[in-house]
Amino acid sequence: MMKQILFAGVIGLFLTLIGTPLLIKLLARKGYGQYIRDDGPREHASKRGTPTMGGIAFILATVAAYFLSKVITGYTPSYSGLLVLGLMVGMGMVGFLDDYIKIVKRRSLGLRAKAKMAGQLIVGIAFAVLSLQFADARGQTPASTKLSFITDFGWTIGPVLFVVWALFMILAMSNGVNLTDGLDGLATGASVLVFGAYTFIGVWQFQESCANGETLTNPNACFEVRDPLDLAVVSSALMGACLGFLWWNTSPAKIFMGDTGSLALGGVLAGLAICSRTELLLAILGGLFVLITMSVVIQVGSFRLTGKRVFRMAPLQHHFELKGWSEVLVVVRFWIIQGICVIVGLGLFYAGWAAEK
Repeated sequence: MMKQILFAGVIGLFLTLIGTPLLIKLLARKGYGQYIRDDGPREHASKRGTPTMGGIAFILATVAAYFLSKVITGYTPSYSGLLVLGLMVGMGMVGFLDDYIKIVKRRSLGLRAKAKMAGQLIVGIAFAVLSLQFADARGQTPASTKLSFITDFGWTIGPVLFVVWALFMILAMSNGVNLTDGLDGLATGASVLVFGAYTFIGVWQFQESCANGETLTNPNACFEVRDPLDLAVVSSALMGACLGFLWWNTSPAKIFMGDTGSLALGGVLAGLAICSRTELLLAILGGLFVLITMSVVIQVGSFRLTGKRVFRMAPLQHHFELKGWSEVLVVVRFWIIQGICVIVGLGLFYAGWAAEK
């Protein structure tokens, strides 16, 4: 069964390694280049015209890798896996419309704010509602109406509040990844680390699933997750696809992911957290995205309240660029921060499981 994870990762990596340069040529031929803000770091001016909408590459590669791994190994897709992939594709389509209008129609703001939010809400609500359906033989649905950290805890919040909570997670992570996607390879590399963590979490939850009964290492701390192994397959496919894309997206980037990619990655991270019952843990595993989002909140809040800015520019990565750090230095150091967040998150995940003995 573990072969699915290996096949998904390798196929995802291969497809983006060979597919991304083909997409670059296609986008360049059509003149679909990136718009660059005039108030940003001067060094970014050279990026104007670089092909964008690169998220298409890893979205298609992830979906193909997932289904090809099923065909090769003979296993059937799960509802959890399909829902998380559906969330990724749906959010990617909203981002694609935004990019398309911004670049092809030459309207710098892209989709109007209400239209963009409406698209995200439709996709998010559809995911949230469907994730409470499709119970298995043990009564487990892809998502749970309880809040979760390492596992579910507390009281049931009910389906309506769950939909609101799921929407908040999806919108928060989508915007977090979108804000992080400002430097070559930053958001892609950070996402690879989080997908690696969710591959491990899925495998561990599968081995220690309550459905395994007598084979459990720790019977007092089994995991009630509907399809943990399939979530690991999705995570592995994403990790491989993003790694292959990073080859072309790292400095100097030959292509940008655009809103197509950033909204898809944020959505799929939220979906993985919801379906693996690690909702609040995502704030630690994806700590860099949270940190960068908070820098924008602080900057806007401070300016409106006091008329003063805390940072030279928000999001945070541009603040350090304006302080004189090179783009590569910012990216590598932020990757290190993200790596620390993943190590801490996985440590808490294991400690929470071990503490139940």
